[in-house]
Amino acid sequence: MTDKPTRRMVLGGLTAMLAAPAFGETGTFRFPSIDGGEYRLSDWAGRPVLVVNTASLCGFTDQYEGLQALQDRFADQGLVVLAVPSNDFRQELASEDEVKEFCEMTFGLDLPMTEITSVRGPGAHPFYAWLRATHDFTPRWNFNKVLIGADGRFIEAFGSNVRPTSRKLVQAIEGQLTS
Repeated sequence: MTDKPTRRMVLGGLTAMLAAPAFGETGTFRFPSIDGGEYRLSDWAGRPVLVVNTASLCGFTDQYEGLQALQDRFADQGLVVLAVPSNDFRQELASEDEVKEFCEMTFGLDLPMTEITSVRGPGAHPFYAWLRATHDFTPRWNFNKVLIGADGRFIEAFGSNVRPTSRKLVQAIEGQLTS
């Protein structure tokens, strides 16, 4: 299969998905939860969501501390930090159970977390395929951050080098908080 048909298929599917979204641009996206069940971005309507592709064995893994700090600091004002473990860069543990245990034991994480999910390429989760198609954004490495506004619209993407507690990211989050 060539790149053009794949792109056409993705764009066609995304157009259908976004025809009547329940929550801004992102309302129809669902992620399988690492705990079972699923997360729907529409469940967090009215709240900003920071979606972060993560990996347990990456040099940026210490950013989990900052992600948890953001969640702790801004949760009462509406922020949700969604961790999306991915093995696209071959730096994730072998199973969801291992990822969950590592994150809880090493960082005390209690963020919502998805199952191990592809974030790039032809097998990318629909959210990440949508980011590529509509906002020309594809994670280049682990710990890329995507801020979705309280209205469900894409606000900004931040690379791996932008620390979770950096002034730039915190100011972007503060601009989206409900109170």
